Amino acid sequence: MRQALRTAAILAALPYLTLKLAWIAGSHIGIPEGSSLLDHRTTMLFANGLTLLMDASVIVLALLLTRPWGLRTPAWLLAFPMWAATGLLAPIMAGFPLQLLVKALGGSVNSPSQGGGDEGAFLHEWVFGVVYGGFMLQGLALGALFVLYARDRWGHVWRGLVRDLPRTSVRRSAPRGVALAAALLALAPLVMHLLWVTGSTAGLSEARIDERTTDFYVLEAMDMIYLGSAVAGALLLTFRRAPALPVKVPLALAWLGSGAVACWGGWLLFASVLGEEHIARQPTAAMLLTYSVQMIVGALVATLGVAFFKERAGTAVRAPRQPA
Repeated sequence: MRQALRTAAILAALPYLTLKLAWIAGSHIGIPEGSSLLDHRTTMLFANGLTLLMDASVIVLALLLTRPWGLRTPAWLLAFPMWAATGLLAPIMAGFPLQLLVKALGGSVNSPSQGGGDEGAFLHEWVFGVVYGGFMLQGLALGALFVLYARDRWGHVWRGLVRDLPRTSVRRSAPRGVALAAALLALAPLVMHLLWVTGSTAGLSEARIDERTTDFYVLEAMDMIYLGSAVAGALLLTFRRAPALPVKVPLALAWLGSGAVACWGGWLLFASVLGEEHIARQPTAAMLLTYSVQMIVGALVATLGVAFFKERAGTAVRAPRQPA
């Protein structure tokens, strides 16, 4: 099964890698005439080179998770790229099917050929299907491989219930302070997403206001869920208010939620820094602040996760040496 999953992850990455290599080489396949992607050759090369490396890392991870040498890889060298991959792919895996469902039910969606035909569009319609379909397959295959790998290597870390966690860490104020800081900071982007999902245009750019469709509201609601998951996982791990809950539940919430808000907040912030000449499309200060705070919240929750794993792993190693 692992070999089949590895093959699926690698094959799913090939269409995206092929497109990126073609664009770097100067091809316009999938890019209609008049697309803004053709306006800035240098920026296009940089962005395509970066995303090419990001997707190529999926192949490296698939090999690492299935080969014997992967078990000797330092934990941090595997955990960080897997956390980032989870954060980037999970929202696509949830959002793309929802967009298709909205479209099937008659709702309005943002289309790459919006405005009639492909002229002036960002990309041809088929590119989105190929790319996002590949991302979904990558996420499913890579996620399954990581679960199998993590169960074999670190399964002892999340066994048991919340009540079984060491009491010593509960008394320390630092983890609780970090969790509370993340929860308080999350209120700012949560309020903005709540405003936007309820129809408010406060803080949105002119272009974003014009592009609001049914799937815009669905994705804004999903952003609120990612933030809530990250904060809930952090609070459950530090305050231990649900003693009968399996440890893997708050860990999963913290892992998925922190990855989604940190990585997508960082990606949107990075895309904003690249610049947009048309003033109507430039992100507002409120949008930039939302992306930045999301990234900080995700980083804080991820830091808590790292501390938890280190403490839990150390406790598990010392436990057998204790007298019966």
